[in-house]
Amino acid sequence: VQLVESGGGLVQAGGSLRLSCAASGSLFRISAMAWFRQAPGKEREWVATFTSGTNTYYSDSVKGRFTISRDNAKNTLYLQMNSLKPEDTAMYYCAAALVPSADFRSWGQGTQVTVSS
Repeated sequence: VQLVESGGGLVQAGGSLRLSCAASGSLFRISAMAWFRQAPGKEREWVATFTSGTNTYYSDSVKGRFTISRDNAKNTLYLQMNSLKPEDTAMYYCAAALVPSADFRSWGQGTQVTVSS
């Protein structure tokens, strides 16, 4: 499975961005997709997950502000980010878990999100 993110950029605090992740390849193997992020000097942080059963999960830091969704017709995962804060600044990565593993083993190259104060 190949993943390509897009949609990052520079935005002022309080603004919004929508990230996209286009998937290709053996899509039938995808059991869940997720967004992670990594800020400079910090460890990678899980942001949100969308399962094949259309369940969604969010980290406490983004709950109520971010929405993860998936368009199966377009093979694309989205992350709608509202009320952005400077601490949301990071490289955002899309990832996929492939059956039979529950681990996220396919990763995109990332898209940079910068939130100015």
